[in-house]
Amino acid sequence: MSFSRGKKTCSNIPKLHTKVPGMENQEEGFHVKRSPSSPQGAPKKRSAFVDITNANKTQVSNLTKKEKTTKKTQKSSTVVTKNEANLKKKAPASLEGEPEKMKVGRLPVEELEESPPKDPPCGKWQQVPEEFDIDKEHSSDCFMTSEYAKEIFDYLKGREEKFVLEDYMHKQPDLNKDMRGILVDWMVEVQENFELNHETLYLAVKLTDHYLSSTVAMRETLQLIGSTSMLIASKFEERCPPCIDDFLYICDDAYKREELITMEINILQTLKFDINIPVPYRFLRRYAKCVRASMETLTLARYVCELSLLEQELVPVRASHLASACLLLALIMKELGGWTAILEYHTGYTVSDLCPLVRRLHSMVTHPTDDKLKAVRSKYSHKVFFEVAKIPVMDVQRLEEALK
Repeated sequence: MSFSRGKKTCSNIPKLHTKVPGMENQEEGFHVKRSPSSPQGAPKKRSAFVDITNANKTQVSNLTKKEKTTKKTQKSSTVVTKNEANLKKKAPASLEGEPEKMKVGRLPVEELEESPPKDPPCGKWQQVPEEFDIDKEHSSDCFMTSEYAKEIFDYLKGREEKFVLEDYMHKQPDLNKDMRGILVDWMVEVQENFELNHETLYLAVKLTDHYLSSTVAMRETLQLIGSTSMLIASKFEERCPPCIDDFLYICDDAYKREELITMEINILQTLKFDINIPVPYRFLRRYAKCVRASMETLTLARYVCELSLLEQELVPVRASHLASACLLLALIMKELGGWTAILEYHTGYTVSDLCPLVRRLHSMVTHPTDDKLKAVRSKYSHKVFFEVAKIPVMDVQRLEEALK
């Protein structure tokens, strides 16, 4: 094989995040023990604002300050009374008949008419038609942000314009698409063994592609680029991301700690620290909600979508476009109908827009590019994922009939 993956295979990677009963929500502990701050081993206690040992002194000083401020207030009030009496004596007779607001000692106040408050600047928000509103059932749940859901995904779809990629492999003299496929297959195993979110995997592959499209890399550093991308994506997506030592371990200590940190800096600087790249997995979950797809149907679409990560030819495809095509293929394979009006409204794609990509995905599932890359198929052959990888693929004639 032209691309070395280290001595250890990822199938032997231990699950470093083993769950302990009662400790699911605890964060990962430090690797270096901290020295205790007191001989007994307990941290020093201190008050948030003052030293509690001086509490009595503080109370006495506060009482003294209160007495002084009371005396000052009484003196100032008598001075103000005398000044007002003197001003009344010296006031001209012409002002005695004037309103109270014009008397000496008070500033003239003009009564201004209160203008109605202006409306806040409105954006491009549009009212969602009643028949297409898939978020109204969550209107009482503040965590679902149903008021902004449509606008959020419109924003993500708009950001796709900034992250459009081309087939960059011709710019890499020492790499080819087979090496990239091996790397992505290895990253799938890492995601599964570390039990990371699927968004982390998709973002890591995106970071890898964007970095390789801008920088010439050697095959010896390809695994370093992939593992560093997983580290960055984990920091972005995970609540408790794996540490650097975990990623050095899965690379069989082929790289040093300084090399991984340097690569992290290089990737972030190359991408100008803009790593919020739209991924198809987010769009797929949103679009599946439009047709109330079952978990099995959604998992089948996820299987097709994850297989597409291995294909170099699908790198230029936009995330929302790929998610729509994967969902349409899954609906056809499960015989649940075709593309509906609500899907067309939320995705912005018609059936004619999706047909070429659906045919390409069907060919990918039917005839894999490389039979040696089995991480995705093995993953989705498990009962946890409803064994969707074992579902028979429909023939081309039935597919064409469904696309008409």
